[in-house]
Amino acid sequence: MSNEIHDQVPADSAGAREIGFAAPQTYNASRVLFDNLARGRGDKLALIGPAGTRTYAELCAEACRWGNGFASLGLKRGDRVLLFLDDTPAYPAAFFGAVRAGFVPLLINTLTPPDLLQFYLADSGAAVAVAEAEFCARFNAEACQDTKLQTLIVVNGEVGEHTAPAAVAAASWLAQFPTELAEADTDRDEMALWMYSSGSTGRPKGIVHLQHDMAYSEVAFARNVLKLTPDDICFSVPKIFFAYGFGNSVTFPFSAGAATLLLPGQPKPAAIFAAIEQYRPTVFFGLPTLYTSLTKAEGAERTNFSSLRMALSAAEVLSAEVFNGWKTLTGLEIVEGLGSTEVLHIYLSNRPEQKKLGAAGLRVPGYEVALRDKDGREVGDNEEGILWVRGDSNTPLYWNRPDKSAETIREGGWIYTGDRFVRDADGFHFFRGRADDLIKISGQWVYPLEVELCLADHPDIRECAVFAAELPDRRMTLKAVVVMNNRAADQAEATRRLQDYVKGKLLPYKYPREVIFIDELPKTGTGKIDRQALLRM
Repeated sequence: MSNEIHDQVPADSAGAREIGFAAPQTYNASRVLFDNLARGRGDKLALIGPAGTRTYAELCAEACRWGNGFASLGLKRGDRVLLFLDDTPAYPAAFFGAVRAGFVPLLINTLTPPDLLQFYLADSGAAVAVAEAEFCARFNAEACQDTKLQTLIVVNGEVGEHTAPAAVAAASWLAQFPTELAEADTDRDEMALWMYSSGSTGRPKGIVHLQHDMAYSEVAFARNVLKLTPDDICFSVPKIFFAYGFGNSVTFPFSAGAATLLLPGQPKPAAIFAAIEQYRPTVFFGLPTLYTSLTKAEGAERTNFSSLRMALSAAEVLSAEVFNGWKTLTGLEIVEGLGSTEVLHIYLSNRPEQKKLGAAGLRVPGYEVALRDKDGREVGDNEEGILWVRGDSNTPLYWNRPDKSAETIREGGWIYTGDRFVRDADGFHFFRGRADDLIKISGQWVYPLEVELCLADHPDIRECAVFAAELPDRRMTLKAVVVMNNRAADQAEATRRLQDYVKGKLLPYKYPREVIFIDELPKTGTGKIDRQALLRM
């Protein structure tokens, strides 16, 4: 393991002391799953859903087959395995099999096109990939060119046409391997898994996480906010390849001996409603855009949500309209939080018993957070600053990107998030936009997010996005893209009404000069609004 990683891991951090976290020096992250056997939970269901059920004993046995299978391909300790999978039992089985055998799985967005897939394969040096049968065509000549890919293992279907050097169907291939596998004697600060950034501001970055990071995020966030028990069933609509979904579907339920409901395919409202009624989850994880869609979808009022005890949201700011709409529909108040792939999960969160609408929340125990000005000095309550965060689940580096690592991962293990916040006297943090998105309109500074949140509260708007646009004369203006509840509304009249609404709620110069009406906002693979796609409109 590179000294570059070891040198950046705090030996005894304040966050770890606060939550009493201490992983032994030799530690393998597969214990998150396999410790359930030692606790007598082998016969308990770990996975449920339309793709099949697995007890903890069955899932551990499958993971051992995967680990033994990967080892048979000649992989060495620390070698990468690219996972291109939907949310079915094959995902956690392959993931934990790789980790237990000492290999490093890469969790890849399944919307990735061949050219970007080629980058991931080349950047990581992965010689083995595991993919859904329906995604095999993505591994074409373009994706495999100038990479080290040698073997493609295909799950949930037959091997299709592709150009990988070798391909095998997982079902028959796995059957030859033993269902027992001793864990690799990995160091707690050795690489365990990677995820990639979205690449919205340039080339995607490989975000490295260490063996102890999963357990740390569970002790810090899940035990303080979710408080799961073995009787819980977690249902995360955000997919496993997304850091938020990974914690929700894998780390947290398995750490508590709870069950996970996996829903493959596109998360359409009808499928989500059907899954809730059939499998009766207790904890539901979504995003603001998802909650917006669900509250307005056909069949929502006929769905029985009574099994749910908690609903959570992250990744984007939650508006009052979405919060109130979900509460009216289900009786539950959404618990909002903020996290990042660099930290692995949520580090600011409201609590069911302690929350403020519009706030990202309070500091999660185990994480230090600070608001600092552009010179790195801390600011006080009710003053705006850039959020810095430190905890033992922070990534130590971006793979092969020392320049980006230096920009984001600062001295002492702090991560510079680039997010602007204000903290009130009670310790709640309120998002104010990105450090670099302040624009000047009519000679005065404006934050697009402030206008977006204002418009989102308008009763006629289903969802919206506001961003800066450059005019031909190089001046900047604000553009709003909106989805109306009434798609047949007169657009000219609606534009005037929305502009007047912003002028009345905010200062007059902050209104969007251009309003574009569309049927649906484009979304990324993680369910967020695809702002890069909007910029191209």
